[in-house]
Amino acid sequence: MFSQAPERSEVVFTTEPPAVELNAAVLPLDWLLGTWESDEPGEGSFPTIAPFRYTETLHFSHVGQPVINFMFNAFHAESRKPLHRECGFIRIQPGTNNVAFIIAQNSGLVEIEEGELIGQQLTLHSRALARTSFAKEPYVQQISRVLQLRADGRLEQVVSMALENQPLTQHLHVTYRRAF
Repeated sequence: MFSQAPERSEVVFTTEPPAVELNAAVLPLDWLLGTWESDEPGEGSFPTIAPFRYTETLHFSHVGQPVINFMFNAFHAESRKPLHRECGFIRIQPGTNNVAFIIAQNSGLVEIEEGELIGQQLTLHSRALARTSFAKEPYVQQISRVLQLRADGRLEQVVSMALENQPLTQHLHVTYRRAF
């Protein structure tokens, strides 16, 4: 007589949260949701560095809370070497078009940018900056960012920054297409 082996049950682990409705507090930002990839290399420059080209992937998601979660990953356009990473949250002040980005960067910089949402454009300026005690000098003193959904369906981002010894100057410009 042969006995059958007991059935095995598989445990599947996933990092994807269960599908939930977008919280009404961040409904005006639904146009950001999903993954965006640079449709051509972005351009970076600043008076203290050589110009460079980069690719970037943006991911905006939610878990039903009154915030949008985000992660930005940039790579050198030619070598594909990882460059810059940012992650954080986007909040809207209830009853207003006031928006805040809470951002942690892999460089050791943490920032709060605040501004406003007008249609499908976010215009933000740094309100608070903090850095690790061993951050590289010269220190970033100010950051401004404009994210907008263009009429052609592409997302555009322009980032400006000021250092201790440099005034606010455009640093990055890139456009993205929705990947999914």
